[in-house]
Amino acid sequence: MKAAIIMGSKSDYPVIEKAEKIFDEFGVEYETRIMSAHRTPKAAEDFSENAEKNGFEVIIAAAGKAAHLAGVLAAQSPLPVIGIPVKSSTLDGLDSLLSTVQMPKGVPVATVAIDGSENAALLAIQMMSIKYPELREAIKAYKKRMEEEITALDCEFRKDNKK
Repeated sequence: MKAAIIMGSKSDYPVIEKAEKIFDEFGVEYETRIMSAHRTPKAAEDFSENAEKNGFEVIIAAAGKAAHLAGVLAAQSPLPVIGIPVKSSTLDGLDSLLSTVQMPKGVPVATVAIDGSENAALLAIQMMSIKYPELREAIKAYKKRMEEEITALDCEFRKDNKK
């Protein structure tokens, strides 16, 4: 079980750090790197072309503004790529979202919400759980814990307005 987390800039790390915590919680090995679709295109191409050979099973790519990183990686790799559009200062992340989600036919990128790194990691884990039954069981337990937490909150905050 090994995932790659690629960010376009060091400034994306506060978003990416949340994905790392999810992977740590589930015991998934990961490698975090900085590569730019525009400033280091050869490095990004080399990484994506060799990702499968290097033992990765899924790639998460986070980028802001033009946000072409996920698409560049998906174009060169047979592995599933999950894009995280990162909120930028200019258009509140909408530019990043549209750049990440609007991929041409034949180059799919699964895209999560702006700054949605927790969901990117969970989606990657669900993808890998097809191969690793222990991850499937861990996802089931995670969802059960979420259900129990919300049920407990509902019991705590429930109010009836009966007259």
